[in-house]
Amino acid sequence: MTSNPAHRAKLLHLLEQLSHKYLQGKNRALKMAIIALLSEGHLLLEDIPGLGKTTLALVLAKALGLSFGRIQCTSDLLPSDITGLSIFDREKSHFRFIEGPIFSHILLADEINRAMPKTQSAMLEAMEEGKVTIEGKTYPLPTPFMVIATQNPVEQIGTYPLPESQMDRFLITTGIGYPPEELEKSIILHGGIRRKMMEIEPMVSLEDIEEARHAVAAIHLSEKLVDYIFKICQASREHPFTLSGISTRGAINMASAARSVAYLEKRDYVIPEDVKYIATPVGAHRLIMRQEHESLNKQEVLQSILQSVPVPIV
Repeated sequence: MTSNPAHRAKLLHLLEQLSHKYLQGKNRALKMAIIALLSEGHLLLEDIPGLGKTTLALVLAKALGLSFGRIQCTSDLLPSDITGLSIFDREKSHFRFIEGPIFSHILLADEINRAMPKTQSAMLEAMEEGKVTIEGKTYPLPTPFMVIATQNPVEQIGTYPLPESQMDRFLITTGIGYPPEELEKSIILHGGIRRKMMEIEPMVSLEDIEEARHAVAAIHLSEKLVDYIFKICQASREHPFTLSGISTRGAINMASAARSVAYLEKRDYVIPEDVKYIATPVGAHRLIMRQEHESLNKQEVLQSILQSVPVPIV
């Protein structure tokens, strides 16, 4: 164990408060969002409508004290609706750039797979580079910058599957699921928390988030665990059901996320359980299945791969 600096204490307090007061039943999804933020990655929430995906993003942004932008993805959404556009200012006789919602610390892309593929691709540079190029000019995005996208099941009408290149940009993919019976009854009785959300005050500062990210990057990852992550990725590539497995970017993301898990567990080193905890949320969505196995659950396939890879003794 290591000491508990102020930035970690604040983030752990944030997790506890949000889990108990505002996001009951969404503990795992909330923790995954914090892990993605600490790892400088993006989060994709996959589930049916009405389970609180949007609420999670709104609550998190308010508690972190970060600027928030929202895009409601539809089939007629244009790339400029996300990034912004230049308009001609007649009074000053020059073009003026108007920023789109992507110029926020946290960008909620609601129902991202209802947008056309061209519009989905408009976010690729922003997600990977932290900047956007419009009409030949590059504009940096704020730091930190995280996309929280929600996605409905592909079988639903009016959805377009995300291209593999964009799926690979998401550090973590997770669902929310239905709340436990008693909690769902309470929600039905008392209604949602939209009004209650207005009382949320920022619990951390930008400086806390930056310090936490630096602390995460410094967490020790032993050679044995590097080898363990590599073997998981290699096994995913050689699995008979997969056309291609976890990419090198995916392996880097797995290492970063494992460090974030260790940070939240108050350790300055990674253990195998950290890698196992994060491997499926980081890796499953990166699997490309063979045509005859496309109906299989990717999470279950990766779980079986994890069971086949020996866990190192550290």
